[in-house]
Amino acid sequence: MRQLTALDAQFLSAESHTTASHVAGVAVLDPASAPTGAVTREGLINLLRERLHLAPPLRMRLADVPFALDRPYWVEDPDLDLRRHVHESTLAAPGDDDQLAEHVARIHARRLDRTRPLWEMHLIHGLPDGRVALYTKVHHCAIDGVSGAEILVSLLDLSPEPRLVDTPPELPAERTPDQVALLAGALARSVVHPVGALRSLTRAVADLDAIPVASALPGARLIARATRRLLGDERPRPELPPLAAPRTPFNGVISGERSFAFGSIPLGEIRRVSRAFGMSVNDVVMTLCSSALRRWLISCDALPGQPLIAAVPVAVRSARGSETIGNQISAMITPLATNVECPKERLATVRSAMLAAKRRFAVSPATWLNDVCAMFPAPFSALATPVLFRLAGMVGTGVNLIVSNVPGPPFPLYLCGARVLSYYPMSVLTDVTGALSITCISYDGRLDFGVVACPDRVPDVWSLIGHIDEAMEELTTLAKREKAAEPEAEEPAARERSSDAEPETAERPHAETPDLAGPEAMEKIPA
Repeated sequence: MRQLTALDAQFLSAESHTTASHVAGVAVLDPASAPTGAVTREGLINLLRERLHLAPPLRMRLADVPFALDRPYWVEDPDLDLRRHVHESTLAAPGDDDQLAEHVARIHARRLDRTRPLWEMHLIHGLPDGRVALYTKVHHCAIDGVSGAEILVSLLDLSPEPRLVDTPPELPAERTPDQVALLAGALARSVVHPVGALRSLTRAVADLDAIPVASALPGARLIARATRRLLGDERPRPELPPLAAPRTPFNGVISGERSFAFGSIPLGEIRRVSRAFGMSVNDVVMTLCSSALRRWLISCDALPGQPLIAAVPVAVRSARGSETIGNQISAMITPLATNVECPKERLATVRSAMLAAKRRFAVSPATWLNDVCAMFPAPFSALATPVLFRLAGMVGTGVNLIVSNVPGPPFPLYLCGARVLSYYPMSVLTDVTGALSITCISYDGRLDFGVVACPDRVPDVWSLIGHIDEAMEELTTLAKREKAAEPEAEEPAARERSSDAEPETAERPHAETPDLAGPEAMEKIPA
């Protein structure tokens, strides 16, 4: 058995009647290349049955500790019934993008059944031109962005012809957890918890000036420096800009309803902008989000004078496959240049802010998120987290939103023989992180965006996709002007300056990306 970490358990504790803590995605498939010309529920179930051993989070269920005195454990589910996890539906004609998004949003709002492995698949028919969609969700306590990508990869193939998968080895049956043993372990850990909590608190205080809300407290930087000196950590840390999040229409308490919108941008266009200005691809993506948010806030007459503050998830896996279930993530907190009017200046401001955040993250402990969660006993977290999140939404905000960028393959993939045309990722909304999240993934020469919102606070979620497209046109025009103004003699130097503009990994800055054909074949884009 493997026990959930404090961070894993926090994703469980955060769930309430208004918050569902799962990550998800919508794959749009073209069945024309499939052997039978169709993708069926039976075909999906058979595929899962053959490859389930490659995706441990799909086989595991929670084993609770008596009286919720400690964090739950993961155990193999001997009674796993795939038919209870794979569902099928059909959109009414004409089956357009609006209908698909509305249907997916309703499913995304529903919480997963904790008595079974924490995942579902929904095969959706009725799209134009014979296409189908596959919506998949897995609880965030079981996966992060990178391990979720690994699960997806285990089900995909490089061609319409499915690859051969080794027969899984026979594993000894896992015993049902002994409740007395679980209770005894919980009581023992409760005795030593204060010591561990003190260590976590000390590590978190040493990075106080990089933690949202806490960094805005008077003297936060002085306290952080003093704590680091006491710990003997003399490494210089780049100063971060103020991380106080302004109030916006999408910050505050949320409802249990969700809305969803999606779209794509050619990755080549983003690269052309990155080369023109000698910056990374991710800087361009963050600028797109900044510009889109600025346009939306202006349309609502609600643009704050301060920049918005975004949390950017970062995977911190030290070795590929080091853990097959759970989260190994931290977060960079960075301002977005929503308060900068000039597009070119906004681009430069985002680049500067991201550079400072990356440099700080490189020398700071990558564990502050887990440390904050580990400071509180499991029973307290389980009971208090929903209430504290709700209060935080009422009185203030930690960050304005989450912006997440996951690396994907630059080549086409196939599921049950059907070509994956696009994949739109979806994330979590909470009262603390705002009623809006933007997630993107690179795939087959495009960057696919998924925007999830609470419709009570963001009633026009599709307009954000339109603003992202407008922001891309704006940057493309700027890049053309920049290139036209650049003397030919300076082109080699410009190419040298833009060497950092090639894709790199930042959601997992020190780890390999999961792949089907070797790590060199994978796209790596920073988050």
